Amino acid sequence: MNIENFREYCLSKPATTESFPFDENTVVFKVANRMFALTDLADTSFSINLKCDPQKGLELREHYNCVQPGYHMNKKHWNTILVDGSVTDELLREWIDQSYNLIVLSLTKSQRALLD
Repeated sequence: MNIENFREYCLSKPATTESFPFDENTVVFKVANRMFALTDLADTSFSINLKCDPQKGLELREHYNCVQPGYHMNKKHWNTILVDGSVTDELLREWIDQSYNLIVLSLTKSQRALLD
């Protein structure tokens, strides 16, 4: 997966927006104004931050060398994944889906209804 594939996949999620709230290099993907993914466009190594269930996050960090605690994020709820080819694009998309779904599940019923 490259950065453009990552961007396109995130934007394919219902009601997803893209913004640069921190600086001109950090692109953030949100649903209902809540972050589910971000990356630094200026970083020489492509990595992405994704929200994750705390227990699942620990398991991923133990199993995959490319998964680290979230850089500049709450390390309990966020992972940073170095996109170095060590995991498949399918697995990366699964992790993006999980991050997006964690946010959607935390929305109110009326907010979720707006996504359909």
